[in-house]
Amino acid sequence: MECNGMNGVIMIPFCGQEKCSVDANGRLKLSPRFIRDFMDRCSGEVVLHYLPEGALAIYPEDVYMEMRSGTSRVAEKAGMSIVQRRMLRSFGALSHPETISPQGRITLPQAYRDKLDLQPGADIYQVGVEIGIELWNASRWEQELENINNHLLEKGEREMDADLDGEL
Repeated sequence: MECNGMNGVIMIPFCGQEKCSVDANGRLKLSPRFIRDFMDRCSGEVVLHYLPEGALAIYPEDVYMEMRSGTSRVAEKAGMSIVQRRMLRSFGALSHPETISPQGRITLPQAYRDKLDLQPGADIYQVGVEIGIELWNASRWEQELENINNHLLEKGEREMDADLDGEL
């Protein structure tokens, strides 16, 4: 999905990163570009979802629902599969609906703040992931970037080795 930004420049939604912090009341002010993306997409109706990587995802409500609608016969599968029940738990128990305030803020539930180290005053990154954003504690985000870079380097080395092995 693309939209026209200022001066006719094409803008891709939910891209970039911004540093911020949580206030004493557990509220976070979203970046103006992310506020615009959420307002354009879902009028500010979002779902917070805990990610096992150590971040909090914020998805437009329709994106979250699309993620959940991909499974057919959910009740039948849940009745027969511990894996399916665990999947339902991970989405049900670890998600929370929220509305972006007119000031562009969201309130982070205390349980998420505690679990993800998103405490008042701590440096936090809002990271665009094209379908929404993720909130990361600064040190965890730096580690995640290192993990991504290491993975890409290792993958590139494997691909080069495979190409070279195929040429000999």
